[in-house]
Amino acid sequence: MTRLRDLASTIRSKNAGVDHITFDVIFRERGNYERVRDSGVLSRDKVAALFGIPEARISHHTVFEPANAIKFTIRRLKPSGTPGETDVFGSQQYAPLFDVEVP
Repeated sequence: MTRLRDLASTIRSKNAGVDHITFDVIFRERGNYERVRDSGVLSRDKVAALFGIPEARISHHTVFEPANAIKFTIRRLKPSGTPGETDVFGSQQYAPLFDVEVP
């Protein structure tokens, strides 16, 4: 098993409007991208389980072949910047992806 952080060149999260956070997992090498894509470790249901959310909160899930990227977007529970919301820019949400094990 190899960790996702060792295969991807970029793992990040960021705002996608005030109500969503989007995640990008991008690979330099096509082989690493295909390995992760084909393994299913970043499928919609696996992402929901990883983040401990209902699958219905994932508004978009895309495998973007031209960029060797897997992207998904999660609906926030509270709009960005509202009282009680913990990450205004959505840029601190990607850490659970680092240790995803890829067969």
